[in-house]
Amino acid sequence: MGTNKSSGAYQQPFRQVGHDDNRGTDIYTPEQRAMRDSTIWTPIQGVLAAAQFIVFFISLILVVRFMATGDGFWIASLSVLVKTGLLLTIMVTGAIWEKVVFGQYLFAPSFFWEDVVSFLVITLHLLYVAAFSFDLAPAGTQMLIILAAYAAYVVNAGQFLWKFRQARKAHEGQANESNISTATSGALPSANAVGQGAGS
Repeated sequence: MGTNKSSGAYQQPFRQVGHDDNRGTDIYTPEQRAMRDSTIWTPIQGVLAAAQFIVFFISLILVVRFMATGDGFWIASLSVLVKTGLLLTIMVTGAIWEKVVFGQYLFAPSFFWEDVVSFLVITLHLLYVAAFSFDLAPAGTQMLIILAAYAAYVVNAGQFLWKFRQARKAHEGQANESNISTATSGALPSANAVGQGAGS
């Protein structure tokens, strides 16, 4: 009994070292993380995401300018079409990325709701393209549609950023626990050694 108490006294505090209930949830298995880090589609997604955000920001300024002044309809419309093209491209490459990393093209459990909102974003962009191409609505209404699409895009981008942040926190927490476990495994006396010491 003396041995059990001694080993418990050494082990219990160290099981709690590095534990953080707010460290996030990892969205990758070790194999999926390795695949994510090795595939060319990961940097492609990063470049396309950055390019889409830059175009979005410029387009948003042009759309708001048109709504405020009535000037620049065609340049605003062109910017929206470029933004839509980038959105469709990143959706295709993103599906390929999910297939490589998670084994399915879309709606992988780790990104299910992000993909759901992505389809809402695409639907709103395509609704604008249809209204613009076939003159189905006045110019002001077309711009209202794209502003709704842009709002959904911002929400969707926030979803992905939050998910990646949570995954990074979880991965860092796991790495810290692994380092602590490695460091303490050699420093802590084993249960047998404690028992022998107590017996002597």
